[in-house]
Amino acid sequence: MIRDEVQELIKVFVADDHPLLRAGLRLSFTEENGFEYVGEAADGFTAVDRVKAHCPDVCLIDIDMPGLSGIDVIRIIRKISSEMKLIALSTFRDEKYVKDAMRAGADGYLLKNIGMNDLADVIRAFYHGEQPISPYLANLTFQCDGEKESSQYPFDQLTRRENEVFNLIVEGKCNKDIARNLHISQDTVKTHVKNIYRKIHVRNRIEAMRVSHEMKDRA
Repeated sequence: MIRDEVQELIKVFVADDHPLLRAGLRLSFTEENGFEYVGEAADGFTAVDRVKAHCPDVCLIDIDMPGLSGIDVIRIIRKISSEMKLIALSTFRDEKYVKDAMRAGADGYLLKNIGMNDLADVIRAFYHGEQPISPYLANLTFQCDGEKESSQYPFDQLTRRENEVFNLIVEGKCNKDIARNLHISQDTVKTHVKNIYRKIHVRNRIEAMRVSHEMKDRA
């Protein structure tokens, strides 16, 4: 007898000081297939404590919260986990906030007028290591003020396997597809991706793709 494959649930945590927004997201994620709403917080300090306790896969973090700002929350949680997906939420498409979120380690920056269907699609994309596409997703590849753009990225530090993984990342492949193409496990892919990001000084797939395009333009 063939056993039904159990669907892997994406564990979501929400940090926002607006009770109605939290209630709406709690209800929406409860009804949305493939998600588990594991917790929430109304301020930054509580958010950090509860994220440590619940270990979600994805955190939606309001930029402007009392006690500890969303930017600081992102910075602290990123030091705790390099794998957890951190998505900033804001009512403003403000370049300064986007840059601050990028520096802190955010994977994405979403505008709060996004609909639930689009939000679910974006979260799924981040969770599966894909490049999300949404009109509500702000650009995280701004060149930060005062930061010198490196003229050369150390691609020569990548191993042969890391170069293979990197090329598939640039093609837009998710971790599952990379594992299938290279006949390796997804855990091994995650390790290679982490090492690649460290060596070429990027934090996510979007930055890695930007670096690749920049190097091609210079070639």
